[in-house]
Amino acid sequence: MLLYAADTLGKMGQASAAVEQCTRLHAITNRLLGPHHPDTLSTRVFQARWRGEAGDVAEAIAAFTDLVPDQVRVLGPDHPNTLTTRSFLAHLQAQAGDLAGAIAAFTELLADEIRALGPDYPNTLITRGRLADLQGRAGDVAGAIAAFTELLADQVRVLGPHHLDTLTTRSLLANLRGKAGDVAGAAAALTELLADEMRVLRPDHPSVLTTRNELARWRGEAGDVVGTAAAVADLLTDYIRVLGPDHPKTLATRGILAYWRGRAGDATGAAAAYEDLLAAQMRALGPEHPSTLATREDLAHWRAEADRAGSSDG
Repeated sequence: MLLYAADTLGKMGQASAAVEQCTRLHAITNRLLGPHHPDTLSTRVFQARWRGEAGDVAEAIAAFTDLVPDQVRVLGPDHPNTLTTRSFLAHLQAQAGDLAGAIAAFTELLADEIRALGPDYPNTLITRGRLADLQGRAGDVAGAIAAFTELLADQVRVLGPHHLDTLTTRSLLANLRGKAGDVAGAAAALTELLADEMRVLRPDHPSVLTTRNELARWRGEAGDVVGTAAAVADLLTDYIRVLGPDHPKTLATRGILAYWRGRAGDATGAAAAYEDLLAAQMRALGPEHPSTLATREDLAHWRAEADRAGSSDG
């Protein structure tokens, strides 16, 4: 229950607090149960996971790298927890920019999951999705679209059309179509997806909010910049109400809104919004968090755009 409570803290956006709680729990389980007890290993998994979410990706990678051999020795190489830890590690490798290493890790993991768990096991299907996503991020958009199309058919067959993983794959596939140049197709697919999610899930479900964000993006890329800014502003209001003002997704949405305001021609307003966002991220995430550093770059860009616009007016 204590570990579940710590994990819940992280899911609420309090990653640093989750790390602190997991660290305390690890000390307790290590003392009472020993370093190789499965519960002790579980505290290390959650501690590393939320350390990565808090922005310390390098330390999280090191922690997972140390953890995998211990799980192999205690639980075995084919235990679901061992395989899940390998998935966390590969995901962090991608987050750190090592796409080739992450693709190799997920490819090896997928082969082991197919052998140990079966091709239709939910975790196996999830790994296929992560591998396809990385394929697209590495530049092979056509290959990723083909992989997601095959995966979607299998998910509909195994999980059903309304399973959350199936809906997530539809979202990723739509976004890849947009990246491939079919902006109108992406917006149409996300419009259909949003209608299905609103029927199956609650209106405030994280997946519904994510789809609203993605739909706004592709409508903006299609030319409706003003409408996109308005849609993101509405979305931000819902994120603040549902997740709170300091949740990472709320903060990210503030950055998206600032961007579209800039795209709509209000460079000064965009710069001011990024300045306010930076102060909030410094407080909530810390000065070295990747999102904080990215906002500093965005702020510099829109300040320069505002200066250019002011010089042109003058």
